[in-house]
Amino acid sequence: MATEKTAKAAARKPAGGKATAAKLKADAAVVKPKPEPGSSAKPAAAPGPDNLLTTLAETIESGAGMPAVTRAAGQALGASIAVIDRSSAVLAVAARSADEERKLIDGAANGVESLDLKVAGSKVGELRLRLRSKDVGDGLVRAISALLALELERSRSPEWASDEAARAFVRAVLGREITDAAEIITRAAALGSDLEAGAGVIVARISPDGARRKDWRARALTISGRAVRTVSAGTLTTLVRDGHRTEVHSLVPLAGEAQLAKTAATLARELSIGLDGFGITVGYSRWAETASDLFRAGKEAVLATNVAEADGTGTLAFEDTGSYRLLLATMSEDPGELERFYLDTIAPLVAYDEQYGTELVATIEAFLANDGNIAPTAEQLFAHRHTIRYRLGRVRDLCGHDIDSSDGRERLSFGLKVMRVMGIGSLR
Repeated sequence: MATEKTAKAAARKPAGGKATAAKLKADAAVVKPKPEPGSSAKPAAAPGPDNLLTTLAETIESGAGMPAVTRAAGQALGASIAVIDRSSAVLAVAARSADEERKLIDGAANGVESLDLKVAGSKVGELRLRLRSKDVGDGLVRAISALLALELERSRSPEWASDEAARAFVRAVLGREITDAAEIITRAAALGSDLEAGAGVIVARISPDGARRKDWRARALTISGRAVRTVSAGTLTTLVRDGHRTEVHSLVPLAGEAQLAKTAATLARELSIGLDGFGITVGYSRWAETASDLFRAGKEAVLATNVAEADGTGTLAFEDTGSYRLLLATMSEDPGELERFYLDTIAPLVAYDEQYGTELVATIEAFLANDGNIAPTAEQLFAHRHTIRYRLGRVRDLCGHDIDSSDGRERLSFGLKVMRVMGIGSLR
């Protein structure tokens, strides 16, 4: 009897540990959890593509905002993504690590793709993504990109409209299209800027060094706006492009000079940090006690910027431009007269330098800075004294002004100042 029981038990006992593990794994695969008595809950569905797209759609429909929509879009694509608006502001990032987030924002890592987000043919932003699988089809990427573009445009349109109104207002004030003080104050107040206590103007000139991303100007405007508003709330900014130049003009509400200098210094610092490798020059006006003086303040800021760029100063107040201040009225009221003087003095030398690679303008500048002494001029320019004398002779032949005479020196010195005030070119 005992032998029979032992045989039956042996028949039920697994042959070994491996068989036991295999059986448990098989049992786990077929056994489904039973719902609790009285419960109608269904087992959770696997997160397949359809469910992920449904989650994205529900997130958009709920109005959860760009961060939540971006996370849902990243899950649907199986990717790390970043959504950037047309002003280069990073609105939301969905990444698996801080390192991957940094790579998305930099946009320079291998495997990071960049797609324009468009609505009705107009760019509203940019999508940067890093796919984790090569099986994601282009159709799915385009469809989700279109959804993100629509959501971005919907959420940001009111702010964009306000920003554009502010930029148009700054251009109108500094362009003398609006001159009545009461109207300027009223319209500024509607844009969230209080100009009743006075204001000033800051100009930041940004010069790219070599090839740059096409969106750097929008980024410069964004950085400038944030920087100046940290010091002077209610500051209004606009982007100005004049030929090869790109400038950000800021209308800064304030009650005195000290805050204007602090705001200019903050702006210069933040632009230097945020736009590494760019040339940054900042000039600012005097304080304008009344809104009707803002046109004049704008001209002061431009003049200070031109002088700072020519001298390599970096940041300069109009008050510190010295004798250049005497040219402000002519620059504002009759710039044609200044241009004619420049053409009669320095322009032929600039053209000669550009054509033959010479340094006639630099030689005049150094000669005048050294009180008309040949030896220190030659030392400064690392040239022989005979070379300096030859160049000064070429100056006389080209423009008709003899730098050895007091009248010639005065005209050429004034011509250099006009060149700087007009911002025609840097002398360094």
